[in-house]
Amino acid sequence: MPIYICAILLMIAADQAVKYWAFTSLQAQQTIPLINGVFHLTYIENRGAAFSLFAQFDSRWIFVVLAIVITIAIFTAIYRNMLQTQLGCWSLILVAAGALGNAIDRVARGFVVDMFDFRLIHFPVFNVADIFICVGGVLFVLYFMFQHKETSEAEK
Repeated sequence: MPIYICAILLMIAADQAVKYWAFTSLQAQQTIPLINGVFHLTYIENRGAAFSLFAQFDSRWIFVVLAIVITIAIFTAIYRNMLQTQLGCWSLILVAAGALGNAIDRVARGFVVDMFDFRLIHFPVFNVADIFICVGGVLFVLYFMFQHKETSEAEK
């Protein structure tokens, strides 16, 4: 369990460092084209959920509580050995780190700082924590499809 806590703390630190840079440096420039018209670093204040959903009302505390509940559920599942492989555990650790990284923004700033802007496909602007959540979610689906085995009550 300590390795998972250390990993989450390192991932949150990386997320917060990038967001701090965006907040202190990128905000003044608004956007930096890395590949013009394809990929930019663009400062956005996201006051909603993923892709600015629910931004029309102050939903930040709902998402902070949700992040905490999800993280507790993940650690409970890991502690009770409900996940059968390392892929299952690490996929959910990524989700927890991303959820907590965005929750920190919501508590500290009232919004989530986003900065990665794929303009070629008009994808919503996102951040490092969002990457953790999406990659963790995909890995968890792969875990569940290919590695998770149903156990009967007799086997437990």
